[in-house]
Amino acid sequence: MGSAKNTSNASRKARIEEMRRADRARERRGRALTVTVSAVVVAALGVGGFVLFSKASDDDGSTTDSKAWPAAKVNADGEKVWGKLGRTHVSKKVDYPMTPPVGGDHNQVWMNCNGDVYKKELPEVNAVHSLEHGAVWVTYNDKAKPADLKKLAAKVKSTPYSLMSPVKDQKDPVMLTAWAHQRSVTGADDPKVKEFFSTYVQGKQTPEPGAACTNGMAQ
Repeated sequence: MGSAKNTSNASRKARIEEMRRADRARERRGRALTVTVSAVVVAALGVGGFVLFSKASDDDGSTTDSKAWPAAKVNADGEKVWGKLGRTHVSKKVDYPMTPPVGGDHNQVWMNCNGDVYKKELPEVNAVHSLEHGAVWVTYNDKAKPADLKKLAAKVKSTPYSLMSPVKDQKDPVMLTAWAHQRSVTGADDPKVKEFFSTYVQGKQTPEPGAACTNGMAQ
């Protein structure tokens, strides 16, 4: 009886020891696998980091030419109109052939244009995206009269899908831009201001009607 009990205990101990050896073996395999995976991950991160750094270096300061631009047609009252313009989202700068730009390839993030009046110049690639959403962009240079700017700012602030900002290098004191449309005006009281807003704020020219003018970029 005692001998059978001792044999049973010895068998159980042997099974327990075998289980422990199996557990230790699994742990060793697990540690080896962890070390191997970690090494692979570190190597991948190193390569990935290099690729990302190289890409960032390649993109830094570089520009991309906008696609072939159609020639602008000028209406009898002086408004310029362009044909079909590119609409590709790009991460690089774009060399627009006019100032301010009227459309073309642009950044995937738009400038907020819910009646936003900006005091500093805007990134062109972001402002163009606002035009794609149907915004009218009021711009001015240092020759614009303060009284006109005050009235125009009030107009913009009361008009969703519009924005205003300085553009130092534009040729005329005050200019109005929509997607593929642009004109100069004599000032805030020029009747063409009201006409331009009525026609082009979310007008037929809008490539993406109803797209948001909020939750974009702001200064």
